[in-house]
Amino acid sequence: MKIYKALREFSIITIGTAIVAAAVFFFMLPSHVSVGSGAALAMVLSNFIPLSVSTITLIMNVGLLIIGVILVGREFGVKTIYCSILMPLIMGVFESFFPDFTSITQDPLLDVICYILVVGVGLSILFSHNASSGGLDIVVKIMNKYLRMDMGKAMSYSGMAVALSSALCYDSKTVVLSLLGTYFGGMVVDHFIFGINIKRRVCVISNDLDSIVNFVLHELHSGATLNEIIGAYDNAPKREMITIVDKNEYKLLMDYIRKVDPKAFVTVYSVSDMRYQPKIKG
Repeated sequence: MKIYKALREFSIITIGTAIVAAAVFFFMLPSHVSVGSGAALAMVLSNFIPLSVSTITLIMNVGLLIIGVILVGREFGVKTIYCSILMPLIMGVFESFFPDFTSITQDPLLDVICYILVVGVGLSILFSHNASSGGLDIVVKIMNKYLRMDMGKAMSYSGMAVALSSALCYDSKTVVLSLLGTYFGGMVVDHFIFGINIKRRVCVISNDLDSIVNFVLHELHSGATLNEIIGAYDNAPKREMITIVDKNEYKLLMDYIRKVDPKAFVTVYSVSDMRYQPKIKG
């Protein structure tokens, strides 16, 4: 079972790495837009170092990988060793089969849009399995762990320096597209990682709370927490229900609350992740 699980996980990681490598080769390199990443930095350096982008990427990945293993842990290192080697190898294969590849869209702006969408899918797959394609992704993971920073924001901040480095060898339009692509790329990654499965934390204070709790438990088949609270205005004891629901359940719950108690006090928060132990029915 453990071998099957490991094979399945590495198969998924392989797919994610291949998606990232394809995004870099087919959309970023032809446009010369340095959307903040290790491969983007390698592209800039290739103008000064007589090596291919894939070779420079591999060299940088090894150096950052050593730092990642030390600061993030061995599990991260094992998976990322695989990804860090695999990604430049896949890029090298693309370089061999398409030595004179030019832009598919023939438009740098469209290349940037396609790149951030495709690479967002690949990176979300890797991050969700505690892996990285190497390069700046290792820096992003370190910032996420030690600075408690969203992965998307961490990618934006660390990538801005790389985007600005494009000014060393490309025109001002390319630099601007690099900065915009880096910023919006971080937002896209956040969307793919958190936005799809985002939930709502709903807190309700109502005079008909028992009915609402019953709806949550038996109609939505979700859980709830009840708190005894005291209102500061009238110093009167009240009860508060807290529940976490998905988007569809949220709509049903709000419709029900408006129906049974239009005057209910409701607060709603976004929940990007939730860890719990499901109850086992006896």
